[in-house]
Amino acid sequence: MRKLKLDELNRVSVDEFKQQDKLPVIVVLDNVRSMHNVGSVFRTGDGFAVEGVILCGITGQPPHREIEKTALGATQSVEWEYVKETTEAVEKLRAAGYTIIAIEQAENSLMLNTFQPDVDKKYALIFGNEVDGVSDDVMQLIDQCIEIPQFGTKHSFNIVVSAGIVLWDFFAKLNPPK
Repeated sequence: MRKLKLDELNRVSVDEFKQQDKLPVIVVLDNVRSMHNVGSVFRTGDGFAVEGVILCGITGQPPHREIEKTALGATQSVEWEYVKETTEAVEKLRAAGYTIIAIEQAENSLMLNTFQPDVDKKYALIFGNEVDGVSDDVMQLIDQCIEIPQFGTKHSFNIVVSAGIVLWDFFAKLNPPK
């Protein structure tokens, strides 16, 4: 087996990316501390062609060399905005017709493997701070909470791993093989 060369991958340009159909998902980062995590979420969002990313609170914003180190240019392709208060971003998304989902370990959360997104809905997926998770005030505003099943000794996945798992799951469930 031979690995493909970069020019054989048939990737779209940034302009083509901006015009193509998107996964009906906006990623909301609620006070994410690590610039590397922010950049990696951009890169993952680009990979699954999400509608956009909303950066809230202390979450770093492009341009920043630590974000770009892991984003590898995805801050140019993925639409993004900064909103100081996550609660304000949530209310804005709700008014725009998004279903608000926290990715968190919480009472009455639904396990990701049992969740089935509706092809007729748009989703805002909230990923929280590396230590404290999704803030309590935001948890009061969500429509649903999804938890990633875990079977080891650690209490959580890194935010980037969580974003990759959840975005892949949404992509796979909303875009079944044809």
